[in-house]
Amino acid sequence: METELKVGDKAPDFTLVSDRGERVSLKQFRGKKVVLYFYPKDNTPGCTRESCDFRDSIAQIEKTGSVVLGVSLDDEASHQKFIKQYNLPFTLLCDTEAAMSKSYGVYKQKSLYGRTFWGIERTTFIIDKNGKIKQVFHKVKVDGHRDEVLEALKS
Repeated sequence: METELKVGDKAPDFTLVSDRGERVSLKQFRGKKVVLYFYPKDNTPGCTRESCDFRDSIAQIEKTGSVVLGVSLDDEASHQKFIKQYNLPFTLLCDTEAAMSKSYGVYKQKSLYGRTFWGIERTTFIIDKNGKIKQVFHKVKVDGHRDEVLEALKS
């Protein structure tokens, strides 16, 4: 049983390949707040809405000294298409082996139409300037989530 990360915990460090083929680590963002959102899959209805909501709020998010990072199990090519199609102005990370999703406790057994499988449970972490978890949103419902995140960033 993996341990669930809580507010006040140190966010697990990571280094993953981004949509641009660059290696991205959490420590690169020290001094900024990070909106780290885990989503199941590029180009699916809920994930597209969630990503577009963050896109549409990017100016407000950046005003709080924050960056947005999206994480899914998709590869670089999938992320590039997703970003291009929806004009996403932030980095998407490729967690193709689910190592980061497991370290954050969001890789879970799910079921859909009677079949069970492993995948990402939609979750958002807000990480403070020192790398500590400031807020966790589990089992995110897309509608209204952007507002919850903006509120948390301002507080």
